[in-house]
Amino acid sequence: MTTSFGAANAAIAKDPKLQIGRSFNGLKSASNSLLLAKRPQVFIPSAAATVRAVSTPVKPDTSVEPKRSKVEIFKEHSDFIRYPLNEEMLTDAPNINEAATQLIKFHGSYQQYNRDERGTKSYSFMLRTKNPCGKVSNKLYLVMDDLADQFGIGTLRLTTRQTFQLHGVLKKDLKTVMSSIIKCMGSTLGACGDLNRNVLAPAAPYNRKDYLFAQKTAENIASLLTPQSGFYYDIWVDGERFLTAEPPEVVEARNDNSHGTNFVDSPEPIYGTQFLPRKFKIAVTVPTDNSVDLFTNDIGVVVVSDADGEPQGFNLYVGGGMGRTHRLDSTFPQMAEPLGYVPKEDILYAVKAIVVTQRENGRRDDRKYSRMKYLLSSWGIEKFRTVVEQYYGKKIEPCHDLPEWEFKSYLGWHEQGDGALFCGLHVDSGRIKGAMKTTLREIIEKYNLNVRITPNQNIVLCDIRQAWKRPITTVLAQGGLLQPRYVDPLNLTAMACPAFPLCPLAITEAERGIPDILKRVRAVFEKVGLKYNESVVVRITGCPNGCARPYMAELGLVGDGPNSYQVWLGGTPNQTSLAKTFKEKVKIQNLENVLEPLFYHWKRKRLSKESFGDFTNRMGNEKLLELVDKWEGIPLSPPRYNLKLFADKETYESIDALARIQDKTAHQLAIDIIRNYVATHQNGIIQ
Repeated sequence: MTTSFGAANAAIAKDPKLQIGRSFNGLKSASNSLLLAKRPQVFIPSAAATVRAVSTPVKPDTSVEPKRSKVEIFKEHSDFIRYPLNEEMLTDAPNINEAATQLIKFHGSYQQYNRDERGTKSYSFMLRTKNPCGKVSNKLYLVMDDLADQFGIGTLRLTTRQTFQLHGVLKKDLKTVMSSIIKCMGSTLGACGDLNRNVLAPAAPYNRKDYLFAQKTAENIASLLTPQSGFYYDIWVDGERFLTAEPPEVVEARNDNSHGTNFVDSPEPIYGTQFLPRKFKIAVTVPTDNSVDLFTNDIGVVVVSDADGEPQGFNLYVGGGMGRTHRLDSTFPQMAEPLGYVPKEDILYAVKAIVVTQRENGRRDDRKYSRMKYLLSSWGIEKFRTVVEQYYGKKIEPCHDLPEWEFKSYLGWHEQGDGALFCGLHVDSGRIKGAMKTTLREIIEKYNLNVRITPNQNIVLCDIRQAWKRPITTVLAQGGLLQPRYVDPLNLTAMACPAFPLCPLAITEAERGIPDILKRVRAVFEKVGLKYNESVVVRITGCPNGCARPYMAELGLVGDGPNSYQVWLGGTPNQTSLAKTFKEKVKIQNLENVLEPLFYHWKRKRLSKESFGDFTNRMGNEKLLELVDKWEGIPLSPPRYNLKLFADKETYESIDALARIQDKTAHQLAIDIIRNYVATHQNGIIQ
């Protein structure tokens, strides 16, 4: 077993000011340890917090074996995520055993079965690709389209992390599908499992320094944190490697062990045998562009440029995460908080230091608490920063000021900045199927287009010549892919996870239920008098794990029972505010009883340009619950009086001239005159 006792833990054990709270204290084992290399002098955060380089850690107390989750034991005995998956793939059974089910996640696949069917379980596998920045080559898109028809359920699903999901693949076809993806320079490696997942970046193919730099950085981070031990290729292409050359700065950052971050002589220098305690998510973006839901990630990375637009460094945010467990208040969604600023040449080292801090200190005994957000919650940001700085070797500067964030969808036609166009297309719940699937293939194949997947489950067609715009627009419309002005605004920002029938965690519907729910929301809008162009961000998940990020929505519906949802309120359109639980166990048939009073009072009591999320935050749950509980339907409107005050043009012009002197409108002055007259002529007598 490759184990790790980080220098940070040794320091924390000595310093009462840095005592770790409830975190899991290392990976202790009586077996031989592959120890961290001796480090040169490291950054000393303060005189009170002495940190010493460790070549031989303090000998752990092995009399009591620390509690570890079952998955940690599977990883320890897996020969770097090979065994027993390699043996299970050779059997004739349609499924794989428990240990292999956990390990295949690292390869980018989940074992599933159709929960709509009764009797014998019909097993299949979902595959998820790894596409940093959501980039998909023309060749890979066409291959994925073919694989969906030949080995899947005939659909492609775009995910909230800019990847494809391919559902319904049988075990006997897994190797064929995996190898086909790999040979087209695609990958599913690390799309699931306890390691860094797909790295997000804005999908817009702008030819701008900041966007290009953000996308390059995302690709470099993805490369830095890609597993190195070859287990993926051993199982799916018999050990043959299909790798592109890595940038030298990535290789240098991965191999650097000057601050005790690496496992020496290990095939996994960053991950070791145990990888990370849980999934790990990173997003990179530029100022103002929150298309990536930055604050829901373990690490958020924001390009900081100078006055000339030249990237200089990055703001870092840490500790975001959506997953939680119903009726367990010690689990919670959390937004990432500012860690600090690092210069651009140090970004890979800083990210690595954060990952290692989580690797060494994240809990491995109870997976409900293994995400980095719980480490942040336990330690606090100051202590977390201190430990990260030890692995980074430098002081982290304060974050730079940034402008306000906006949600950017990139739907419709846009200039790329290099003479070409791109076209963003809305895809309901990311599900590409039927005529839409046929149409997209026709266009992508005919014009040899590359595409990008957005974090909002949409797709962007890239590098389109000006002359192609009209014919492409025509064909798209014929296939049901409409320009955004023809799509209900509610649909444009809505998201849902797949849920039933294939997700084993689903408690109720999400993707299959959201079309009807959005129609019902629109009907309530119309009933209370809200305009068609007004909207709220609606996100629905079939369980509390939060794959569609419902806890950042203005209206989040989280499955908490059959045909039942928790209602969450308080997210904002630019995804910078965390929602709060509003009501529990709302049956789907009773949804209007909650939404109607909320939307009615939003329309009548909101401030100028106040979003629904901002309105609910200002009002507070207590007041909103009172409005819902006392709701008896839309009040009858009082009679409306539309009096015509001016019978002729001359009278109007005279009143208007007088009104201007008093800085009033003619109508206001006329009303004042009438009121004064009535007040002084009660019962026909001048008072």
